[in-house]
Amino acid sequence: MSDADSTPAKDDAVKHLEDELVTSHHVLDTPGGPLAYTAKAGRVVLWEDKVEDDVWKGRRPRAQVGLTAYTLDDADPGTRPVTFAFNGGPGSASVWLHLGVLGPRRVVMGDAGDLAAPPYGLTDNPESLLAVSDLVFIDPVSTGRSRVVDGVKAVDFHGFTPDIESVGEIIRQRVTAEGRWLSPKLLAGESYGTTRAAALAQHLQSAGMYLNGLMLISCVLNFGAHDFKEGNDTAYARFLPFYAATAHFHGRHPGRELGDVVAEAEAYAARDYLYVLARGSRLSAQERADAVATLARLTGASEDYVSRANLRLEHWRYFTELRRADGLSVGRLDSRFTGPAGDGVAEGMDADPSMDAILGPYATAYQHYARAELGIEDTTPFHVFGPEVIAKWSYKEFENASVSVLDRLSRAMRQNPHLRVHVAFGYYDGATPFSCAEDDLAHLNIPAELQGNIERRYYEAGHMMYVHEPSRLRQSADLADFVRRATTS
Repeated sequence: MSDADSTPAKDDAVKHLEDELVTSHHVLDTPGGPLAYTAKAGRVVLWEDKVEDDVWKGRRPRAQVGLTAYTLDDADPGTRPVTFAFNGGPGSASVWLHLGVLGPRRVVMGDAGDLAAPPYGLTDNPESLLAVSDLVFIDPVSTGRSRVVDGVKAVDFHGFTPDIESVGEIIRQRVTAEGRWLSPKLLAGESYGTTRAAALAQHLQSAGMYLNGLMLISCVLNFGAHDFKEGNDTAYARFLPFYAATAHFHGRHPGRELGDVVAEAEAYAARDYLYVLARGSRLSAQERADAVATLARLTGASEDYVSRANLRLEHWRYFTELRRADGLSVGRLDSRFTGPAGDGVAEGMDADPSMDAILGPYATAYQHYARAELGIEDTTPFHVFGPEVIAKWSYKEFENASVSVLDRLSRAMRQNPHLRVHVAFGYYDGATPFSCAEDDLAHLNIPAELQGNIERRYYEAGHMMYVHEPSRLRQSADLADFVRRATTS
């Protein structure tokens, strides 16, 4: 048979794709009693309306999207909340939130300075958010086992707007299929997932699906806050409180409380440091010397290094410099972690030791869990990070401007004054530093009375703050409390 002869059959097969979800039943013992729940895991078909020359040609499949849903048995869907959760990257599967803090099972991996050895493990998560909300974890196209259908380009999904549209459509399809339009609804995103969640709130509400709450974990709403480029001095100031917290963890502030160190760095960054950077060569010798001394003391770097850096500590260089004398690099995702430097004189570290520590346990645990406990028999490779997704991600909507969703979150909150926002910060998060996110939140364009809809929680951990056991326990309680309050009229 020729290729031409096989095309109609191939097209017909694509048109008749169906959801591939495996159903299983489980019981989770929690402090509040046993939770009987149903899991549905696998892939669902992402459909779109096909229109040619203003003529509707029907619904066509574009992708098969990885999804895991947990539903409490015998609960009233009219009152039972449902949370749609995803991670970031962009290009990351939802495995982190799924097996780190929200889901009914979690990874056993240890923590900074006390990591477990392979092959790691899984255990029940009695603190799962399932106690107060049904859960749906979504792996965007090209992550996890999500994939486009035959004839569709994956790169068409790898951009700001198509990502919002595709994840939003999956949420709409699941709400419709499961009869959840009258359920209280929330979004939970981590890292770039917070960027996605903020934009999705406005996107979904503009289409008529109003939300009760957003959980923004390790938040980034304005990428300009992270942009260490020539002429943008604000990034250096915004990172300073994170540097000070990191220096405190690594013993550079003996006898002082973390809160005091952070408060001093925040005060200096907000006023004196911005003035110092703005003055440039107009600084007097004494002013410059005072700034060098202050920055060195706060960050733990040497005065010589601060001076040679022209008072501007870039984060990748800082991770490499702080423990250089010990032959160690400091983690970006979580600066509590350290690892041996690949090159003792390199300008930047060769790898993030916190990612090195976290990736293996989560990738291993999920692939066991999906097959052995959820019953997924698909042997397609599971991509924790979609190949080349982040490298080819398009932000064309923001050409010549910083990527920012402040306007979209502001609009969503003005549109729906009942929308509540929970923001979780890790003091040792160098990917989305708490001080950058706080600055973003301060620039939301919302009425003063809506500021009370935003709550903040801080943890002595990093980007995935739940790898730190005391933080995981406290965060689990904080998130459950937020869901209760956000979904109670």
